[in-house]
Amino acid sequence: MTVLDSRTDLSREESEVLLTRQGVSIAPVDDPGEGRGPSWLDDWLTANAAEVVAWRRHLHANPELSRKEYATTELIAGLLRSVGLKPRTLPGGTGLVCDIGSGPRCVALRADMDALPLQENTGLPFASTVDGASHACGHDAHTTVLLGAALALASATELPGRVRLIFQPAEEVMPGGALDVLAAGGLDGVERIFGLHCDPRLEVGRVGTRVGAITSASDLLELRLTSPGGHTSRPHLTADLVNALGTVITGLPSFLSRRVDPRSGTVLVWGAVHAGEAANAVPQDGVLRGTLRTGDREIWAELEPLVKELVGALLAPTGVGFDLHHRRGVPPVVNERDSTLLMRAGIEAALGEDALAGTEQSSGGEDFGWYLEHVPGSFARLGVWDGVSKQKDLHQPTFDLDERALLVGVRVMVHTALAALA
Repeated sequence: MTVLDSRTDLSREESEVLLTRQGVSIAPVDDPGEGRGPSWLDDWLTANAAEVVAWRRHLHANPELSRKEYATTELIAGLLRSVGLKPRTLPGGTGLVCDIGSGPRCVALRADMDALPLQENTGLPFASTVDGASHACGHDAHTTVLLGAALALASATELPGRVRLIFQPAEEVMPGGALDVLAAGGLDGVERIFGLHCDPRLEVGRVGTRVGAITSASDLLELRLTSPGGHTSRPHLTADLVNALGTVITGLPSFLSRRVDPRSGTVLVWGAVHAGEAANAVPQDGVLRGTLRTGDREIWAELEPLVKELVGALLAPTGVGFDLHHRRGVPPVVNERDSTLLMRAGIEAALGEDALAGTEQSSGGEDFGWYLEHVPGSFARLGVWDGVSKQKDLHQPTFDLDERALLVGVRVMVHTALAALA
């Protein structure tokens, strides 16, 4: 990854040089929220819109995978230091936290930094230069939005309290980087925490909020089966491992649907199965992997013993042995009511009442949920669709976003922090 000079802020000329090397130029970016906010925020956005876009394109072209975000961390730290802030890098060497302002009250804003192990296929002039890695989930935008909010807040003469910036590594893996932040004391003294995630189904200028669960818990299951093996002509003399795999593949999701509340959105989907090579031999071992998701926090706490019970019951008649590894992933992101009302107030102040949108609960996982196990907060969805082109979903090689959303996100983050501190 090309590391920008971390000693000074990016000037407009430097950002244009950077993008020229990448074969692109920055056209003026219209801000759908222009003119809404304190004068220092408007002034900062007017002066730095090109830099904001340049940061995002640089990060997009130079993605780094989970817990390898060294250059990204260095770039962010350098830009924060350039305006007099004192970022603290996490013990693992990637990710950082940084406070702006003073006083006993503190609210946190969080962004994730890592890319996906996915080959990009957008054809953008600033597409990923790293083979097999891309920002197909929009974390480059999340990082850029928080960086813009940080520098904008730093330009204010006075703030009504402290804003803690959390640039989190490793959201895309389990265990995720939110646990690293917590272990390093990243939420110590924080009253509330807020975050944004790109939503390619919402138009730029709109932000989706929801009280209650907005994402689901996500666990990984790995089931290993064992059998003495044998000839397929004599299955009665051994334990038929493949047949047992089939029993679990179809039986476990069915039994789960009868043991948990169907309103919880609990769903088990298998993603990988393997056993044997020869058509006429009963294999001695096999493996089954899948994801188990639920939108209910209480049910999530009960799933591990329940799954083990059901697997044992399904396999008992087969004579096949098993070893179940249930890897708990992330809890649901459950938005607290008061925090969500504060975030809605920030969105309305930043963009106007028409910007407020509802949003559905997703069955996807997000480790922002770990923060909400410790402090109240709210997580919202930032519209990144231009309203014209075909919508491009997250985690797809073709994902891209309308860069006007970057300035919208900066406004929302700044106003949400101010509303929470007011």
